Amino acid sequence: MGIDIVVPALGESITEATIAAWLKEPGDAVGVDEPLVELETDKANLEICAPKAGVLAEIRVAAGEDVEVGAVIGRIDELAGADPQKPTTEASAAEAATTEATPATTAAAAKPPPSMGRLEFPSGLVPAEIARSGADGKVTLEDLLAFVGLAPTDPTRSGPAARKLLADHGIDPGEIPATGRDGRITKEDVRNFLAGRASGPAGAAASRASAVAVEDPRVKRVRMTRMRRTIAARLKQAQNTAAILTTFNEVDMGAIRELRSRHRDEFKKMHGVKLGFTSFFVKACVAALKEIPTVNAEIDGNEIVYKNYYDIGIAVSTPNGLVVPVIRDCDAKSPAAIEKSLGELAAKAQDGSLAVNEMQRGTFSITNGGVFGSLLSTPILNPPESAILGLHKIEDRPIARNGEVVIRPMMYLALSYDHRIIDGREAVTFLVKVKEGLENPDQLAMNLEEP
Repeated sequence: MGIDIVVPALGESITEATIAAWLKEPGDAVGVDEPLVELETDKANLEICAPKAGVLAEIRVAAGEDVEVGAVIGRIDELAGADPQKPTTEASAAEAATTEATPATTAAAAKPPPSMGRLEFPSGLVPAEIARSGADGKVTLEDLLAFVGLAPTDPTRSGPAARKLLADHGIDPGEIPATGRDGRITKEDVRNFLAGRASGPAGAAASRASAVAVEDPRVKRVRMTRMRRTIAARLKQAQNTAAILTTFNEVDMGAIRELRSRHRDEFKKMHGVKLGFTSFFVKACVAALKEIPTVNAEIDGNEIVYKNYYDIGIAVSTPNGLVVPVIRDCDAKSPAAIEKSLGELAAKAQDGSLAVNEMQRGTFSITNGGVFGSLLSTPILNPPESAILGLHKIEDRPIARNGEVVIRPMMYLALSYDHRIIDGREAVTFLVKVKEGLENPDQLAMNLEEP
């Protein structure tokens, strides 16, 4: 009995994923709940596990291709009475040994099985190793060509995104050079063809030639990960849809430096985490958001949605790109709880185990380019949020204080905001409130010793 491997629901607003890697090959034995394939989504990677024990009979969508939620990407054949943990090669060897013990069976095995039709197999090919797509388990010519690496273009086995593009533009699949596995047409193949067609016959010829052209050895092409593509799309969306403006201020970090130095050892001993700068910025932002609620709001159609909760996203850099895990209910959390939550989320971000819901539904974000040495920048909004605070490098600079020039540890703050709902007065006032809270951190530090 065959069981389809289906792309499951991936989370709120996620309708598509990319096959990152198949963890099994066709013919491999699989146990129930054993990981089969890794999917890359907009936010994180996840594994699809085998719903039943059996043998992976077919892979319909190759690694690197896009799939939609609900798409069938492979098939498992259940084996009655089979041990799902025993490798297929061992089962084949045992079957071969049994066959050798029966002369009549050996003679029969020398001929192609009836289910293989009229195909004659070249010397050295083992029919049992060929994936079969014909009716009643027959080996088709396409199966044989695919097995020896000569598969023709097969649009029916291409990804759903590629098939949709073919149908939308009325393109004959035979016109497109297929670069996907087993003769599959990828979405990029169709897009390259359309780009070539738009530029005329010469462009179309160049598009076809590009599929087999030899790359300049000085150039390296790497396919963008789904996360990087999503980051690019969301940032461009923010620029296209929001009226982004940035306002700046600077803050004297001396008081926080002194407070951290005074409480560092006691805080670490009591809570098991370091007292960082993040908890001070989060607390200062929450206090300012309560006074300027529009900065914590978002646009939904023709309505402004005001949020009376404070879920703060903290941008974290990972090897795969920037992610923004969200610390929930920051108004109710102590600095210790905020630092612990940030540490846990940052660790998950680095090893790729962040869940999708841990990066959604934030109300306001903070990004710190200062950890990389940035002195000043204009951060881009994290939709659908309406504002983001950019932190920067702490640098000793001369400033005027009480009529004298003194050297102080200063940091530039940058607030980018959606001018459609946040006016300049509100943005500037918000940033001043944050500055005041950081330069007078006693109120922020009142609950340092709370759990």
